[in-house]
Amino acid sequence: MSSRKLVVALLLASLTLAQSAFAHHAFAAEFDVNKPVTLNGKVTKVELINPHGWLYVDVAGPDGKVTNWRVETNGPNALLRRGWRKETVQVGFDVVVQGYQARDGSATANGTSVTLPNGQKLFIGATGTAAPPDDKKN
Repeated sequence: MSSRKLVVALLLASLTLAQSAFAHHAFAAEFDVNKPVTLNGKVTKVELINPHGWLYVDVAGPDGKVTNWRVETNGPNALLRRGWRKETVQVGFDVVVQGYQARDGSATANGTSVTLPNGQKLFIGATGTAAPPDDKKN
């Protein structure tokens, strides 16, 4: 391969890697460490997709109004390594989710753990995103 082709190939590879790095956000860009949340509610939807999964949970507020929260989880491969299976969290399950609310104040959170109806607690957060460790909250 000529040096010119090698330089072009390296340039294209570096641009591809840079694009991937920008596409993946850091915790602090979207979520606020000063806004911890504990969500008690019923699962309405589970999306085990890349790069992040999502749990949707109906949570009743003090006034009785129900809000559907979007909770970001780690990707499916990381969840699988932590004990998740497709049937681990199902629509209709009553769960307790801990995490951090979105900076914009919306009903969106970055989850750190989910407690299942049987009492099992699973870590659902992503590591390496500057999110606080699971044991720093509550």
